[in-house]
Amino acid sequence: MRKTRSKRKRISEINVVPYIDVMLVLLIIFMVTTPLLSQGVKVDLPKAAAKALPNENVPIIVSVDQKGNYFLNIAQSPSAPISAADLTQQVSSSLEKNKDRKVYVRADQSVDYGKVISVMVTLQQAGAGSVGLMTDSPKNQS
Repeated sequence: MRKTRSKRKRISEINVVPYIDVMLVLLIIFMVTTPLLSQGVKVDLPKAAAKALPNENVPIIVSVDQKGNYFLNIAQSPSAPISAADLTQQVSSSLEKNKDRKVYVRADQSVDYGKVISVMVTLQQAGAGSVGLMTDSPKNQS
């Protein structure tokens, strides 16, 4: 008498459930850590002498002096200090007319960093999509 063995096929499939679990954990880790890495204001400062701006449109330039006063080059009197509310109103009306107009901040090097950031936030609230920082070109040392 012969014994009959049931012939079973081997299951040769890969179980991917552990890999899916690992991928979900990595996804959660990346989702949590990414916002922590991208905090702050993105600023692209020149590392050397910069080229002069083309004179297509007069850019909006907000200056901050040593005392923290704001000055606007497109105001009726550019040499007179301007309040943050007036700055927001004038910049937003100017940007409504021409959205491609460049916006720059020109601050004294001894001004508190918080003042510069507050000007940049004010300009953002006025509708400026990006704000550049102006610097002086280094003096040639011969």
